[in-house]
Amino acid sequence: MPEMVSTHEDVWEKRSDREIISEDEKRRRRMRSLRRKAINGSSRITHNLRKHNRRLVHCQFASISIEEFPDEEEEKAVNAFHQVLIEKDLLPAQHRDYHTLLRFLKARKFDLDKVVHMWAEMLKWRKENGVDSIIQDFLYDEHEEVQQYYPHGYHGVDKGGRPVYIERLGKIEPSKLMSVTTVERFLKYHIQGFEKAFAEKFPACSIAAKRHIDSSTTILDVQGLNWMSFGKFAHDLVLRMQRIDGNNYPETLHQMFIVNAGSGFKCLWNWAKGFLDPKTTAKIHVLGTKYQTKLLEAIDASQLPDFLGGSCSCQNQGGCLRSDKGPWNDPQITKLVQALHDGESIYPRKITNFSDNDDLEIKLIASKDLSSKMVPDSFSASGDSEIKLIDSKDLRSQTVPTSSGPCSHSTMEGTPSCSDVREIKLSFPLQ
Repeated sequence: MPEMVSTHEDVWEKRSDREIISEDEKRRRRMRSLRRKAINGSSRITHNLRKHNRRLVHCQFASISIEEFPDEEEEKAVNAFHQVLIEKDLLPAQHRDYHTLLRFLKARKFDLDKVVHMWAEMLKWRKENGVDSIIQDFLYDEHEEVQQYYPHGYHGVDKGGRPVYIERLGKIEPSKLMSVTTVERFLKYHIQGFEKAFAEKFPACSIAAKRHIDSSTTILDVQGLNWMSFGKFAHDLVLRMQRIDGNNYPETLHQMFIVNAGSGFKCLWNWAKGFLDPKTTAKIHVLGTKYQTKLLEAIDASQLPDFLGGSCSCQNQGGCLRSDKGPWNDPQITKLVQALHDGESIYPRKITNFSDNDDLEIKLIASKDLSSKMVPDSFSASGDSEIKLIDSKDLRSQTVPTSSGPCSHSTMEGTPSCSDVREIKLSFPLQ
């Protein structure tokens, strides 16, 4: 979307150097300036609609984007893929997202025929398994017992802001695990976990990191793994999970660390990786018992459990793997994520100037059936960060791709007048 026109601050009469302006007066002036920016932004968007009425959603939840523009060739491929899906009626609204299409393209090395087939199979799988409503419909009552025999969970973020997922495979007890759950129920639980990651964790991490995030860092601790008992379990469950992930949630692994690997595992890995795509093997690091330095290069000690060489123990949450520690549990960030799901949108904007202690104003446009739009960012002059949610009446938008430039975003129809706007103020500090 073309860059919006922002108005200048009011030109106030000169005052003597000794005159002190109250904080209330400063705030009133700032609010008047922001209202004028919103009005000008509205007018610009309305004008732009005469040219483009449908565009592709570039990022549905990254509140602030720092020098993050799509590759020109990738954008062309996404546009072409998007057009084919539209023609074949294979693009539900919830999947009309630039990064989603790009992940599938990368999974099939940008072969359009192959990726269209993969996409169609994914939609079919989702329908057959009720995936669109699995978060609400599926209740995994045995979760606590499963955690005893298969310790796993999300804990913190890596240095890039991605969620960290950990499994202690060496502590799995397959027979006891299968006594409290079934393979089919565990697979549903696994799918539900991925859906929650896209609905909650990735949006929260994107807001916290101020960049688009849709991948995670995984740590597999294989210390004490019994290969004899693990073999059948791996065949029945782990391999099925991998097929589900690869076919329906491609390109969501940023990197994987397999730690406490013995010589036997390393030999097996050296043989197996010859059959894998080099791009995949480059993401996987098989480490022995001296893995801490490597992990700490990617993950801060405060985000890493103590049993993996970090400084976190989560004593009050029953241990790190039960704590679900991460920005998705920050109350103020979860408000923004909920705003997204309620029909509001958060849009990327390049940060041009702020110090470590500055606060950032992020604007969200709220609407029941709004897909996305771009609004101008601005900065608070005080020490408070301001986040405005602008709730508009009967706003509508549609999106399809555009090749007009590297920073293409969707536009909106029915831009509200000032009388239709209500503002809700939230705040959170820059991280």
